Amino acid sequence: MTRYLVVPGLGGSSKHHWQTHLEASLDGASRVQMNDWVSPHPAHWIAILERRIAEGPPPILIGHSLGCIAIAHAVARGAVIRGALLVAPADVDRDDAPRVIRGFAPVPTRKFGVPVTVVASDNDLHVSLVRSRELATAWGGDLVVIPGGGHLNVASGHGPWPLARLWAQQLDGLAAAA
Repeated sequence: MTRYLVVPGLGGSSKHHWQTHLEASLDGASRVQMNDWVSPHPAHWIAILERRIAEGPPPILIGHSLGCIAIAHAVARGAVIRGALLVAPADVDRDDAPRVIRGFAPVPTRKFGVPVTVVASDNDLHVSLVRSRELATAWGGDLVVIPGGGHLNVASGHGPWPLARLWAQQLDGLAAAA
């Protein structure tokens, strides 16, 4: 069975968030529990993620916002994964990025070497579409744009989101074919 690791961003993902719904509906999915969802320490988040990745066969990672950036750091440090679904990656490199996430800068731009899908919106307050496109290219991934999707979270209407499950399963198929 495929391992899926769900990696929420700042604040975690509430019971209404698409990541929570996906985790409950996808066989082999589990959440990476960070030690502090509100005041994240980059070294701690990355170490926790690396430990979870190493617990079994290489997983497909499903990140949102700051979780995407933690994933990029783990991959840049050599974590072995099968694929990654990266939704609304937070732009920690922006001058106006919240202080609480600036410690994750700079965003690693190493190619992942596995199938990657970056999903972004054209009106996300936390990352521009131009920056999302740059990250998708740097990570060697495909970019999917959701017009008017906001930060692709509960506040923007993304609770149950069947497309996320479809993209995760597509990544599994691509990884198996590689």
